[in-house]
Amino acid sequence: MILLATLGRRLLTVGPILLVVSALLFTALRLLPVDPAAMSMPPNATRAEIEQARRDMGLDLPLPEQYAIWLGHAVHGDLGRSIHVRRNVGQLVLETLPATIELTVCAMLVASVLGLCGGLLLFMLRDRAVETVAETGTTLLMSVPEFLWALLFIFVFGVALQALPFTGRLDPGLQRPMVTGFLLLDAILVGRPDILWSAIQHMILPAVALGLAFAPPIMRVLRASLLDVYHEDYIRQARLRGISEMRILLCHAFKNAILPTLTLMGVQFGFLFGGSLLIEVIYSYPGMGNLMVDAVRNADLPVIEAVGLTYCIVVLVINSLVDVLYLVLNPRLRRR
Repeated sequence: MILLATLGRRLLTVGPILLVVSALLFTALRLLPVDPAAMSMPPNATRAEIEQARRDMGLDLPLPEQYAIWLGHAVHGDLGRSIHVRRNVGQLVLETLPATIELTVCAMLVASVLGLCGGLLLFMLRDRAVETVAETGTTLLMSVPEFLWALLFIFVFGVALQALPFTGRLDPGLQRPMVTGFLLLDAILVGRPDILWSAIQHMILPAVALGLAFAPPIMRVLRASLLDVYHEDYIRQARLRGISEMRILLCHAFKNAILPTLTLMGVQFGFLFGGSLLIEVIYSYPGMGNLMVDAVRNADLPVIEAVGLTYCIVVLVINSLVDVLYLVLNPRLRRR
């Protein structure tokens, strides 16, 4: 019942949040010094043709009325038509969203493995001479942004060693299967190990570059949580019963210290999803980041609105899942 109540509260807040975000985004984009009607017309269009396009697009109406019309269409799944590529905006988002989710999930797996293993290692090195060196290393990792890792990996593994590809999602000679939109899953479903291996190779560099930038905070929070947990009475009682230090760490302390770390990982996942934009541009990865950059470059307001709302929805879903998972892992919260 607690889980259902938490989900219910989350669902009640999703509507108002999306309404506020959409209104702010719509207003901000309409205040930009660009004319969507002129952008949608050929260069030799006359003033009369542009004005007619403005009336057809409803741009001559007051801003609140424009937003009400757009919101009415959006509620029914119509997010408009792209000014630049002349295609349905919802279809463009559905085509690029799986690629970004796939990249973000892989990057989060990298960040989680490195962060959790690194946090355990930092804790095990406490009160030792190398502790300062390890903490300095995590500080150095935190100071390097994801785009710098991306450029460094391209130079080392893509150009110098020529070990991994660094553009696109597949080798040029392979045809992408279309089943779910998720390339790794589709390659498995159609039984194409060559496509799967090519997709994994193309995924390694952007996923590691993105995940490596988000791993150090996880390391530090896990280490701090373990230090707090080790002052609890049940840790001392476990030692008195003769339980080994490694078993105390992994079987007793870790499952309690992981709770605040899990909250951070949920927040990090939201930031990581948004931070994929630069990585996608650097690696020519055909996801929502590249779609957003193209839309901004061409002042394609309907696409910018749709992508912004999609990012908001994904972050809300991630936060809701983290809250539910936190309740599952922490029995004390379920008794409230």
